[in-house]
Amino acid sequence: MTVRYPAPLRPGDAIGVTAPSAGVPDRLGARLDVALQWLRDRGFRVEVGDCLRGGGVVSAPREQRAAELNRMLLDPRVRAVVPPWGGETGIDLLELIAWEAVAAAEPTWCVGFSDTSTWLTPLTLLTGVATLHGQNLMDTPYATPDGIRHWVDVASAPRGSEVEQRSPGRFRAEGWDDYERDPAVSTFTLDAPGTWTRLDPGHEGEPARLTGRLLPGCVETMVAVAGTRFGDVPAFAREHAPDGLLHALDVCEWPAPDIGRALHGMRLAGWFDGSRGVLVSRTRAPGTDTMTQHEAVVDALGGLGVPILADVECGHVPPYLALVAAARTEVVHAPDDGGGHRVTQWLD
Repeated sequence: MTVRYPAPLRPGDAIGVTAPSAGVPDRLGARLDVALQWLRDRGFRVEVGDCLRGGGVVSAPREQRAAELNRMLLDPRVRAVVPPWGGETGIDLLELIAWEAVAAAEPTWCVGFSDTSTWLTPLTLLTGVATLHGQNLMDTPYATPDGIRHWVDVASAPRGSEVEQRSPGRFRAEGWDDYERDPAVSTFTLDAPGTWTRLDPGHEGEPARLTGRLLPGCVETMVAVAGTRFGDVPAFAREHAPDGLLHALDVCEWPAPDIGRALHGMRLAGWFDGSRGVLVSRTRAPGTDTMTQHEAVVDALGGLGVPILADVECGHVPPYLALVAAARTEVVHAPDDGGGHRVTQWLD
């Protein structure tokens, strides 16, 4: 079955803003307002949901959050749904999302990462609809560095477009911008050099070319979905990716042994069946005296026999690639011949 792409975003389109997981506390409300105005200034109509503000673990009761998300996903006027960020327990919505109705509806661009991928990745797996991983609403006012595309630009690309991005070779080593002190900040602090790292045993340091349909997701949340009806990767691969998958893993905060255990569990649940390669995010998550984050990945996935590239801009460390889940994808890692580190996707 063909992957379905939402219609390209155009000025005048409505963008729905809701928080299916964590809401925005009052002290960061000014940043939220800046992000909303950024969209309006570019000609979009912004529909602000009731489940958005608040400092609790979730923005509203489960049923209310699910109803609002379903309404936006099924409203043909809403051409994108963009949460402010992720959170912790968005998994509680999976049984309440109207999957069959969403699959039958005109697809809508859904954007985000972290806990947002807890429902974003199942949306792709269950419906075959492309989604956007790697940036969220609170990141939207940032100017993307050279080589990286803004999610609005990617979502506005015509069907059939080729979208190329490349690593800028720099990242933020520590800390975060203080949205409370400077809610209008729009320039990433990229204060450390860094490139991708090849990890698969026997091929460390070698160039690589990976192809397949991309499946991104946050390890700490996907481990709870793998092996359930919401995380049936083998079925998706059979139907939509007969030539194989590329996996993009966002490692947020768990220590290395926990990440290794999670990846082993995902592998046993079939998450990596049909994999042609694995991208692993750059992360600030800690190692231990006996295991680094890179070692955890190799321990769990080194036996797949596919290229594994780490320190990719597909996680919680700025900057963030805007990656289209389910898109046909080519990844080139050629550090020594001028080919650089690039991701090319085709929206076909």
